[in-house]
Amino acid sequence: MGRLDKRFVALLVLAAVPPAVEGVILDASGFRAADGLAPQVTAVWPYDTYHDLRWLFVYHDSWLTFAVGLAGLIVFRASLTTGLVALAWPRQVPWPGLGWLVRRNLVLTVVITVVVSPWAALSIAASVVALSWLLFASLLPLFLLAPFLQRAAVRGAWWRGLPSVELVGWSLLNFVVLTVSGALVWAAPTGWSAPVAAVAGVINGLLWQRTVRAALLPRRPVKWARVPVAPLAVLLVFAVPVVVQPVLQLVPGTSPKGRAMVLDRSLPAGVRHAVIFLDGHGSTSGGQPAADPNVQQFSYRGLDPQGRPLPYSARDTYRSIESSVGLLATQVDLLHRRTGRPVALVGQSEGALVARTYLAVRPHPAVDMLAMFSPLINAGRSYYPPAGASSGWGVAAGWELRFVFGVLDSFAHTGSGPEEPFIRSVLDNAPFYRNGLMCPVPGVRIVAFLPTTTAIEAPPGQYSRVPVFQMPALHGGLLATPVVQARLVHFLEGEPVSRPQRGYSELQNAAAAWHAPPLPLSLNPVWRAKHVPDPAFSEEICQPS
Repeated sequence: MGRLDKRFVALLVLAAVPPAVEGVILDASGFRAADGLAPQVTAVWPYDTYHDLRWLFVYHDSWLTFAVGLAGLIVFRASLTTGLVALAWPRQVPWPGLGWLVRRNLVLTVVITVVVSPWAALSIAASVVALSWLLFASLLPLFLLAPFLQRAAVRGAWWRGLPSVELVGWSLLNFVVLTVSGALVWAAPTGWSAPVAAVAGVINGLLWQRTVRAALLPRRPVKWARVPVAPLAVLLVFAVPVVVQPVLQLVPGTSPKGRAMVLDRSLPAGVRHAVIFLDGHGSTSGGQPAADPNVQQFSYRGLDPQGRPLPYSARDTYRSIESSVGLLATQVDLLHRRTGRPVALVGQSEGALVARTYLAVRPHPAVDMLAMFSPLINAGRSYYPPAGASSGWGVAAGWELRFVFGVLDSFAHTGSGPEEPFIRSVLDNAPFYRNGLMCPVPGVRIVAFLPTTTAIEAPPGQYSRVPVFQMPALHGGLLATPVVQARLVHFLEGEPVSRPQRGYSELQNAAAAWHAPPLPLSLNPVWRAKHVPDPAFSEEICQPS
């Protein structure tokens, strides 16, 4: 009994030390944005490998460093998992021997790394464009696969049969524990990240004990014991990214009705501005004139010889932000001259980025209002070089993303992907989108309408210095709601609009564990931002250089 107690204590210590070490390193470097990842170092599969790959995908600058880092992580993960499984092994089950566990965990670490890597790559894409659906698409497959993969370290035929109810329950609790512990580690004062991470590691040790026991001592016979369920599950989860975005678009409040509100109605008499509405990525327009002559839809193709917005397709929105800014400058100038009115910009998603970038680089004095809907908060947190580059931060992650999106596009046929000019604009100008997007502009009234999902699209911290109106909705869904439409009219009439929502900071904290760690602005020479304040460390934006 004493020997068993010592083994149990050793399990808890082994599970607690690595998270504490990562917490110490993050605290010492002041890298607050990554604090929430520390508890996952000793998480039960597959979340431990997900933790490793996100760090590796962000922090390599050549194929050599990626290969060396990958080999090192595989050896580290296989060794750590072997120790955890050995210490968690129940005494009622014959001991297979340390050699068997080492060989098995080394092979399985390679297998699970291959299985998890596409979803870790999607988390990099989520940190580039700050879209919640990509974060969901990277996490949901892991959540579904966890009960299958958690048998792999201890059972010979782990790929056959359905996981037990106990394994499903422990994997669900595992996800909840990592989410809550990530939030607590992030919220802990500086200097306390390591102790809180260590406590989270102790809980990981308890979960390893219960999971190993549930895998080796199922209470009921395994169902579908001859069916290779795990490989089928791995294949099925590849459909998740294909269906997540279309399913989310079916949720009430994500229809194009918001566009109709702006374009198909006359402005109230109290609105003294002309308005340009900039729609988001993947939007389309038939070029029809707006109901009010003082309202115009921004065209991603530009104007015809008569100065009318040209029709555009979804692929026209893939253009670079810089080229869209040039088109907007022309359209603002002509609308102002035609109407004689000051101009207000109303931008949604990509349109919000175009409008805000326009105000930063080539503003017209007539533009003194900007309403942003679902702006991409804190985008550009990761990087990968263009396809022709042989080195650069995230070079391997970039190629994995090209492969993943190439597979997805074979089903969706959108033509969208990690190399489109819009995405490259965000990657190349990350310092502005991370530090300046949500900052005031002298002489311009700004409001940001933020859906609930914004709270989980960026790491915790202060992310807006302009008035915000927040309410439950998905990305791109606010403008379709009557209350927001009324507030937009109030804003255009000159009234102050602001409504922060309770619970936003808690949601930010809850998502802290699942973001990829940001690449520091000073580290990437492409950004030329050695002396630019970095929100990943300061938790603040709009800080002067």
